[in-house]
Amino acid sequence: MTQALDQLLLSSSKRPEVVTDFQNLVDEEVSSKKGASGLALKGVYGTVKALKSGIIHDAVDSLLDDFVARLQPFYADFQSAGSPTFGDYLSGRSDEVADALLGVTDERAGRSQRKTVKNGYEKLRPQAKKHVEEAVPRVGALIEKHTA
Repeated sequence: MTQALDQLLLSSSKRPEVVTDFQNLVDEEVSSKKGASGLALKGVYGTVKALKSGIIHDAVDSLLDDFVARLQPFYADFQSAGSPTFGDYLSGRSDEVADALLGVTDERAGRSQRKTVKNGYEKLRPQAKKHVEEAVPRVGALIEKHTA
């Protein structure tokens, strides 16, 4: 029987730890970026964080339900596929996973009333898929940590 990710990750007892771990993952992913696109990403990320203390935590928390819903089909397939780890499974589908996750942020950015956030997102979106694809193995590992 396939376990539902929302039941495993979004309970009131589990959610705070999951949100904190994903916030840390985002911070680490951004800080690891190199080159001109990495510098641009770090600049926008720093600006967004400076706008409001806790904005990244709040953003992760508000996006988590939608991200989990988008990842559920991958998780269900992983459970029946017999892949060694969820990170490995997702790595083989990083293109699809990135599209699924970016679909959530694209929708949210499109509805945002914050011009700075919207402009920053639009500026970074062309490179976002590559960055999300690079983060996919760590996303899988983090989910596996919380579903073990």
